[in-house]
Amino acid sequence: MTQLNNVLYTGKTHTTGGRDGASHSSDGRLDIRLSPPGSAGNGTNPEQLFAAGWSACFIGAMGKAAASMKIALPADLAVDAEVDLCLNDGAYFLQARLNVSLPGLSREVAQAVVEGAHERCPYSKATRGNIDVVLNVV
Repeated sequence: MTQLNNVLYTGKTHTTGGRDGASHSSDGRLDIRLSPPGSAGNGTNPEQLFAAGWSACFIGAMGKAAASMKIALPADLAVDAEVDLCLNDGAYFLQARLNVSLPGLSREVAQAVVEGAHERCPYSKATRGNIDVVLNVV
């Protein structure tokens, strides 16, 4: 594993109750209830939080990829992330799809931006080789 010395930011949370609990950040900006997926609870779940974090990070990585290619990204770009919680032979797994909309870019250019972002995005790096990920240019 690579030793990382230049820590830019550390997100800190305190979570109680697991999937049927609550999570709060140390700076007070995050204060959420948690509920299991598909339950009647009024909270979010880890899969939604992961999808939101990954899609936001991926948009930033697309900006870096596009800048390196000297391409302007459309203002109305979007990433719809889908993170599935799966059960296989009694074990839980995740799989994901990132559906990327880059209106106004050709499919080839959009695909190159998405691939460049997937190489740069820390979430993509963390999941690479660990879960099935499908990238779709829509």
